[in-house]
Order: sequence, then structure tokens, then C-alpha cells
Amino acid sequence: MKTRRGLIVVAVALALCGCGKQENSPPPPAAALAPAAASGASGNYLGALAHGQQKAVKTIDVTSLNENVQLFNAQEGRFPKDLDELVTQHYLGKLPDPPVGMKFVYDADQGKVSVAPK
Repeated sequence: MKTRRGLIVVAVALALCGCGKQENSPPPPAAALAPAAASGASGNYLGALAHGQQKAVKTIDVTSLNENVQLFNAQEGRFPKDLDELVTQHYLGKLPDPPVGMKFVYDADQGKVSVAPK
């Protein structure tokens, strides 16, 4: 009788443990569901990453050139005639290379440097 009661207690305990909230398994990775979509997403990510880096380099170069143009103006009392004058007057060691497929555009009247497609 005692063993029967013990078995019933164990059975009830197991039943109560099994009736609790079930954990959901995590969804499978996207690569397992759609390999083509996942590779396309990584391609877009890499393309966006490269574009972001090119934009950052472009912004840094233009900002640096504009700061040197303003420094030239403050010290010389005029804007440089062209960007090469920043190098000849030793405001820059050399002009930075423009981003791929772009060129620097300098407006000597306003003293502004920008980039434009070639």
C-alpha cells in the first residue's frame, strides 16, 4: 500500500511538472529558411558598408579642405585662387585624392569645396 501511494505521488508530481508552461524553441536562422535571401541581404549590407565608408571619407576630405580654405582666408585676407595654392603656401602637404568616381569642385568666390561626379 505504501509503495502504491508513493507511486501515485510520483505520478502526480510528474504530471504537474509536465503541465507547466512550455518553452518555445527559437526560430531557425534566416539562412536556413532562405539561403538566397540571406546572401542577398549580406550583399546589401556590404554594399551599404562600402557606400558609408566612401561617404565618410568624402565628408572628412571636404571638411578638411574647407577648414584649410578658411584658415588661408583668415591669414591671407583672401580665398585661395585654387586648391593647389593651399599646397604651395604650405597649408596642406598635398591635396587628398577625391573619392572614386568623384572630383573636388572649388568655388573661389565663396571659398567652398564640394565634391561632384566626374
